[in-house]
Amino acid sequence: MLSFRFVARRLAVQCRGYATSIYPKKGDKVVVAMSGGVDSSVTAALLAQQDFDLTAIFMRNWDTRDESGTDQGCEWKQDWADVQKVCRKLDIPCSMVDLSKEYWNRVFEPALKVWEEGGTPNPDVWCNKEIKFGALLEHLPVRDAWLATGHYAQKAWSDSSSLGHPRPRLLRPSDKHKDQTYYLSSIGEEPLARTFFPLADHPKPAVRELAQKWDLPTASRAESMGLCFVGEKKKFHDWLTQYIPPRPGRIIDQTTGQVVGSHQGLWQYTIGQNARVRGMKEKMYVAEKNPKTNDIFIVPGSQHPALFAHQIQARNWTWIWRNSPPKGIESSEGVKLSLKHRHCMSPVQCVARCVDGGDSITITCDEPQHGVAAGQVAVLYDGDWCLGSGIIEKAT
Repeated sequence: MLSFRFVARRLAVQCRGYATSIYPKKGDKVVVAMSGGVDSSVTAALLAQQDFDLTAIFMRNWDTRDESGTDQGCEWKQDWADVQKVCRKLDIPCSMVDLSKEYWNRVFEPALKVWEEGGTPNPDVWCNKEIKFGALLEHLPVRDAWLATGHYAQKAWSDSSSLGHPRPRLLRPSDKHKDQTYYLSSIGEEPLARTFFPLADHPKPAVRELAQKWDLPTASRAESMGLCFVGEKKKFHDWLTQYIPPRPGRIIDQTTGQVVGSHQGLWQYTIGQNARVRGMKEKMYVAEKNPKTNDIFIVPGSQHPALFAHQIQARNWTWIWRNSPPKGIESSEGVKLSLKHRHCMSPVQCVARCVDGGDSITITCDEPQHGVAAGQVAVLYDGDWCLGSGIIEKAT
């Protein structure tokens, strides 16, 4: 079990030996973003032992009254109650900011559009860009405060740059199984510069041990899964039907051309998933969704060639260092990097090159990739360094 002194010492090392504009120093104002989970609770506990002017903030991102007209059964209420319990134990002030309108406009409505068009969006990536590292920073009570979060990620600084000062780099954490840089890949350089990640060097089991050792009220809280505002009361597809009307279409066996079933909307299926079509001799998997014809094409077996792609086209590409793409990315040969096209995967080797003036990226993988879904996020890395991301438009 890690001792507190060891953890605090590691955090202090992160904050020592740099210019005051790079890491928080004694007396600096630090705001820790808390969700009610164990990770942000331990983050707050680590920071509470440092000589910072520390406060906590909780984001309310969803208004249940939009669904039912009442606050009964709101997941956010329990989260907020847990945040307050932890803050009382740590003796730090906390406040809540209502960002439900910003979440609806900047994250949920755009995601609904992608679902309706047959894609598979990742609202969690958009939430970090637009809300936690966007709207939240705009609502901090002190504009020059540092932001600390419970993400499993690291931040380092470049040795030098043409701008005359170091630049922040987003890196994968020591616990690669909990790596959350995929979800942070669309945030900009400016918010990243104001942020630090106290859990960077700590594996998840050690974080849980610390929460139990310090008797934090959230120590035994279960891991949160999926979209935070849906909760565990409903299946995701059932919940989403409140916002997207049915659009029936055909399910077609791609190998025979025969219609073998029907669906109620392209958004109910993801490329690579088990289609669960009754009456088939073997399991069938989703290989293609055609928004124009509203058809879903399926193939037999999870390893069918139609489920794999060598090349990915991603649009709306943004680099964390917005005006400093990797050297060679604009050449016809491209540049060797690594790719994640979903969160739960290890980076794979690829060659990436810019097209359409840099707004789009063509990514050619060394090995064929299974179940690449349009609408998901493609993230590029140089080793452990997360460079940026874009929305997958197609995979072939």
